[in-house]
Amino acid sequence: MTILLNSDRTLPINLFEYEKQATQHLSQMAFDYYSSGAGDEATLRDNQAAFARYKVRPRMLVDVSERDLTTSVLGYPLQLPLLIAPMAFQCLAHSDGEVATAKAAAAAGVGMVLSTLSTKSIEEVAAVSHQFQNTLQWFQLYIHKDRGLTRVMVERAYAAGYKALCVTVDAPILGRRERDKRNEFALPPGIQLANLALSGLNIPQEHQESGLLVYFAEQLDSSITWRDLEWLQSLSPLPLVLKGILRGDDATRAVECGAKAIVVSNHGGRQLDSAIASLDALSEIVEAVDSRLEVLLDGGIRRGIDILKAKALGARAVLLGRPILWGLAVDGEAGVAHVISLLKDEFDVAIALSGCAKLRDIDSSLIFKK
Repeated sequence: MTILLNSDRTLPINLFEYEKQATQHLSQMAFDYYSSGAGDEATLRDNQAAFARYKVRPRMLVDVSERDLTTSVLGYPLQLPLLIAPMAFQCLAHSDGEVATAKAAAAAGVGMVLSTLSTKSIEEVAAVSHQFQNTLQWFQLYIHKDRGLTRVMVERAYAAGYKALCVTVDAPILGRRERDKRNEFALPPGIQLANLALSGLNIPQEHQESGLLVYFAEQLDSSITWRDLEWLQSLSPLPLVLKGILRGDDATRAVECGAKAIVVSNHGGRQLDSAIASLDALSEIVEAVDSRLEVLLDGGIRRGIDILKAKALGARAVLLGRPILWGLAVDGEAGVAHVISLLKDEFDVAIALSGCAKLRDIDSSLIFKK
């Protein structure tokens, strides 16, 4: 029997098919905003291509009749080594936006990182977690020139029950994204930066809608350094997770500054074009931190086997970005849930066929680089 989605489309069977269907639900401007990268988009493409450079050396005659995909990140349990990456403006994809994404993540037992630039508020998204036990939600933070605004957002995230601050460190300014410039990207009427508005950012009238992203970019503090992490840590008891680390020496500095986790990431190829692919940077960083903090990977995940490769190279878990938006655009909460389910099923098959019954069985001996 053929299963239909929204009564008129065959249910996608992988994440690439979700992307194809999403083009039929999104405006060209919205699709380009979500899918584009910086410059020539070389890093955007390389994030996925990097996974093809690593091959798997499977073990044979291993009992994999019972498999366990569960893990934990910073002490919180996950049904799958997966978190949803912070992504802006999710109401461009669906009217329920980040709330729908959070519901699907919580129901699946995976984590979610809420963007500073979310179109649903810190509190609205946090309320979803009250329906589930041990829900892992982090708040992604940009440090603004207005330190009072930054403080308010941290205090709101802590009060709402978020488990960590995920500080984006690779965006002192925004990268040059040519598709957005060509489209003259602007938010449509009715979609706002919920967190910034509720935190007291005084947005001039001329920026209320079409100029919001430009105005936000002007508020980023490009002077921040490692010293500012001490100030940030003083604002709440929440552990700091640094997102955007690509070098071993920076990873060592993160340890010294008290970070509890880092996300190896190049911002989905949206900041510095020609930056190293996240997966290619992973091994150096894992070696540099030497188990002193948890290492996660963001960028290029499209198949369950990709999660296995990242785990084998030392990642505690991975973050998934754009495919979540494709699921959200196609069918809201149900679409996000199905994207997670597809990836989970693929990962389950990948570990079984690699000769692993538990995540701790996944190690670097499984991996061969071309």
